Amino acid sequence: MIRTALYNKHVALSARMTDFAGFEMPVQYTGIVKEHLAVRDSVGLFDLSHMGEFQISGSGAESFLQRMTSNNVSVLEEGQAQYTTLCYENGGIVDDGILYKLESSYLLVINASNIEKDFNWLKHHLVENVELNNLSNDYSLIAIQGPKAREVLLALTDDRQTVEHLPFYHCTEAEVAGVVLLLARTGYTGELGYELYINGVGVEKVWDALWSAGNDYNITAVGLGARDTLRLEMKYCLYGNDIDETTNTIESGLAWITKLEKGDFIGRKTLAQIKKVGPSRRLVPFKMNERGIPRHGFDILKNGAKIGEVTSGTHSPSLKIGIGLGFVDVPFHNIGSDIEINMRGKSIPAEIVKPPFWKNGTLMN
Repeated sequence: MIRTALYNKHVALSARMTDFAGFEMPVQYTGIVKEHLAVRDSVGLFDLSHMGEFQISGSGAESFLQRMTSNNVSVLEEGQAQYTTLCYENGGIVDDGILYKLESSYLLVINASNIEKDFNWLKHHLVENVELNNLSNDYSLIAIQGPKAREVLLALTDDRQTVEHLPFYHCTEAEVAGVVLLLARTGYTGELGYELYINGVGVEKVWDALWSAGNDYNITAVGLGARDTLRLEMKYCLYGNDIDETTNTIESGLAWITKLEKGDFIGRKTLAQIKKVGPSRRLVPFKMNERGIPRHGFDILKNGAKIGEVTSGTHSPSLKIGIGLGFVDVPFHNIGSDIEINMRGKSIPAEIVKPPFWKNGTLMN
């Protein structure tokens, strides 16, 4: 397994390590619930260095990305970011990720499990005047998330105005703990937070400095377990669970990043037709009305008949109830609809709800 540059930090913190997409990553340190609540209440520190980073540059970069992604790249100004997807011709999702527009290039950040597949997909469609580079091995990525994230960062930088006023889904070059990096106001938790992209050396220095500055706020190291519960409370999709090559953006609730009006892109024709006639199923959030934890693959029922399947589920540490996502047939997808989850032969009552589950986040603060 591949180890990130912060592997020894995780071992020193007695992390429980696991294989994730070929990387040896921390699944938890002090416990998923404790780590989760630390991010909701104060601040948490994540090693996300397993994520993939592609650099796209050249005079044809914008038009190339317009064809390859579902969102509208032309609206991006330098220092802005957007959530987007790569799609197949049949509308299936190759991957989802964040696209940053930098001074002379774009940075596309994608899922660790899809690095090779995504790179080959983009390379297969490469055109003249576009250069594609896989920088995944060059970058380390730290996320600091939670209501106190900004205060911790401000203690470590002379770029205080930049950090304090950086808008949501924007990025900038900044110096943190003496290391020049790409600072992005993005995250996967629903809370105020930043992601720090460090090209080359310096990640251990930044981690140590954040850890030290965060002591006054009870900073907590956060593993993949709590990262999953945090994103699920926000109804953020996880590739491989909620979305994949068998799902499309319209049925998955991602029509808002599917800009059919921007012009042609791979998958547009199919997606336009799906939107016109309407999808046959929808990805919906639901909460359990009785004790029980839904899990991936459990059947979703209506009056005992199967109408769908759970894609993600957990016990919500914030709400202290079982919550989940799942695809259901369109006639049954309305908010407030009563459903049941088949848990090993027992039907447990549940209800489709309006997202997100966690409505008290500090995301926009």
